[in-house]
Amino acid sequence: MERAVIGAAPGGMSVSQAVDGRVSTRAFLDRPVPRALLEDVLRRAARAPSGGNLQPWTARLVDGEEIAALKALMCVRIAELPDGEPMAHPFYPPVLTPAALARRRRNGEILYGALGIDRHDAVARKAWIDENFQFFGAPAGVLLFIGREATPYQWLDLGIYLQTVLLLLREAGLDACPQADWAMYAPTVATFLDAPPDLMLICGIAIGHADPARPENFIRTERDDPLAAFTLR
Repeated sequence: MERAVIGAAPGGMSVSQAVDGRVSTRAFLDRPVPRALLEDVLRRAARAPSGGNLQPWTARLVDGEEIAALKALMCVRIAELPDGEPMAHPFYPPVLTPAALARRRRNGEILYGALGIDRHDAVARKAWIDENFQFFGAPAGVLLFIGREATPYQWLDLGIYLQTVLLLLREAGLDACPQADWAMYAPTVATFLDAPPDLMLICGIAIGHADPARPENFIRTERDDPLAAFTLR
C-alpha cells in the first residue's frame, strides 16, 4: 500500500511541477511547520541513490526554542568573527571560468536588484548575507553533515539527497532555501548541536512558508542549456 504524503497539496504534484516550482526562498512568514512533517520528509528523502548505498548524509532538524537559540548565538558569533571561521573547503575554485563567473555576477544582479541594494554598497550586502544565519526568518531549519573521510563522490550523493529533500518539501506545500553559507561557521554550529567530531557541516536548509510581500521571493534565476558545451561545437 502506498503511503500518503503528509501535507501534500490536493490533487498531488508531479515531479516536473516540483522541479519547475522550486525556488530559493529568502523571506519567510512567522508560521510554524509541523515537526512530524519535516521528519517525514527527511526520512523519505533517504530513498535518494548513493554509491554503494553508503548513504553518507546526516540531517539535523532545528525548530522551536532550539532554532531561536541558534539564531541568537549566530548574532553574537557574526559580531565576533564577521568573516567567518576557517573552512575545511572553499566555496568556489580559485579561478572561475568566464561562463561561471558571468553566471555568478548575473545571479547577484538579479537578487540585489530585487532587494534594491547597490552593487557597491558593501555594508548592505554584508547585512543581507548575514540573514542566512537567521534562516531568513524561517521557523525551521536543517543542517546537513557528511563524514570527514568522504570523497567527492559522497559529496555527490549528499547533493542528490539535498535535492530530494527540496522537491519533497515543495510537494508538501513548503518553501525552502539551501544555504551553503552555514559552512562559514561550521565549528560554532557543530559545538551548539553537539555534533560528533567525525562529521563535517556542509550546508543548511531554511524551511517554512514564503512571505508573499517580499520581492526577493519573486525572482527567477536563469539557467543555461547543460547540453550546449557538446552540441554547439
